[in-house]
Amino acid sequence: MQAQDRLIVALDVSSLEEARLIVEELKGSVGMFKIGLEMFTACGTEVFEFIESYKSEKNTRFFFDGKFHDIPNTVAAACRNTTRPNVAMFNIHAQGGIEMMSAAAKATREQAQNLKISKPILIAVTVLTSISESILHEQIRTSKDLDLPQYVVHLAKLAKEAGLDGVVASPKEVPLIRSACGDDFVIVTPGIRPNWPELGSDDQKRVLTPSQAIAQGSTYLVIGRPITKAQNRLDAVNRLVAELV
Repeated sequence: MQAQDRLIVALDVSSLEEARLIVEELKGSVGMFKIGLEMFTACGTEVFEFIESYKSEKNTRFFFDGKFHDIPNTVAAACRNTTRPNVAMFNIHAQGGIEMMSAAAKATREQAQNLKISKPILIAVTVLTSISESILHEQIRTSKDLDLPQYVVHLAKLAKEAGLDGVVASPKEVPLIRSACGDDFVIVTPGIRPNWPELGSDDQKRVLTPSQAIAQGSTYLVIGRPITKAQNRLDAVNRLVAELV
């Protein structure tokens, strides 16, 4: 995989027009574009029409960051509806349990076969990068015998057992996941912050630089504001790629 293919640009905007400006500027220079809840709640299912409008452009792929978390039947139905042309990857929550994740994996495989398309990469969110050790124990109330990295690895192993392709996790847990789940397991890491942008306050707690994350074993890096808020987005991408080569 080339360095630029590892970059996923977060389209954290509230309109299709804003998203298209970023995609048109950066397509061919990054691996994927991420569409998350901000854009989905503003634009609804039109985001899928937007995604499919690029299906003839092989170097313009999308990650739908919907983070499904519900009963198994509901999540399976949502996965069937999300498995469509040019959605290269989407995610669910590992904390939904192995039954929910297994139903999601089965629905995704079957729908891809029905549509005669490549199966999207299906990954599970482990613990959000905004969650710290104290939040995990004091608010979510997990056992204090299981620290945050151990809990993340536990969820990653459940995701693999359920038939998922990988997980979303902080870069700081990547080596443990890689050791537990193998070299072919996809690890997508948000919480990536290069040293050079001045972004002000940030809600990410467990972060690393791009080069540190790749060295730890990350497959893909999700980067938003350091690129999308840059004065010159393409220059920002090129600078990030140069760090990874």
